[in-house]
Amino acid sequence: MQAQEIFAILHKWGIHTLGQLAALDKQQLGARLGPEAVRMWERANGQSNRLLKLVRPPESFEERFEFENEIETAEPLLFMLRRFLEQLAVRLRAIYLVAKELTLQITFANKQVYERVFKIPQPTNDVDLLFRMLQTHLENFRSEHPIVAVALSAQPIKAAKEQFGLFETTLRNPSQLSETLARLTALLGADRVGTPVLEETHRPDAFRLEPFTWAVESAVPSGESSHALRTAHATAVRRFRPAVAASVFLDEDRAAHVRSADIRGNVIEQRGPYLISGNWWDEKSWARAEWDLQLENGELVRAHESPPELNSGVAGAETWKVDGIYD
Repeated sequence: MQAQEIFAILHKWGIHTLGQLAALDKQQLGARLGPEAVRMWERANGQSNRLLKLVRPPESFEERFEFENEIETAEPLLFMLRRFLEQLAVRLRAIYLVAKELTLQITFANKQVYERVFKIPQPTNDVDLLFRMLQTHLENFRSEHPIVAVALSAQPIKAAKEQFGLFETTLRNPSQLSETLARLTALLGADRVGTPVLEETHRPDAFRLEPFTWAVESAVPSGESSHALRTAHATAVRRFRPAVAASVFLDEDRAAHVRSADIRGNVIEQRGPYLISGNWWDEKSWARAEWDLQLENGELVRAHESPPELNSGVAGAETWKVDGIYD
């Protein structure tokens, strides 16, 4: 029998309060209305315990402020951000957490919102350090509209504790490195600061820049011994960037003499051509034939020849360049 049905029957019996329900006989009530009525009688007599589940509301580490008047300078904004950081640091420190990420939101008079996420290289609650990070970014910040509101939120994390190995190392001051990178980014642009990563192509020197990240790496790679590192030998190419323009004289389609600003001499042996190309499907197409040339003075150079149509397009344009010299 459902609870609503039991309530309707109890009202017909004239039972309208918990005291009246508690005064009834438990056995007779169960026989007439079933086990659900017995549980209701036990709760009315204080004989039933219902445990409460403690549910903590999610912590929100966010501070927000709306200015009474529109602001056009950085001083009031930095003043509020300093207060925000002090309040967030106190709240995080009280529950033994640190900030690993900050999110800055600036609302302008035209209702547009600017948002920037700051990755903290070493999670911390140091107000001075976090404030310098925000100040460095805002030094070169420009807007066409005045500011009406600002908000700052922190993403918490437990303080990291890591024990390094004998041959492992880490940055002495990750926060200082992050601040330096932020200043370089503001000065040069985000597309000019980062870690060079080789592109998935055979085109020589093709790379892209990715945001710099620091990772602890062992001095000796796994699976290799230090002895193996000491005894490993390889021939390296000391590349010229940019490649040096050169004149190559041919004898029956074979290179006979190389002449450039710093390298010149007769060719006594050669290997090649090694034909490579790519991006033939768009305007960035490229193609080249690479040669390894040994000169009479013992120098071993890497040179390449590109089709004239992929150079300047001018008749007689120089198509040979020296890429580097083998050490």
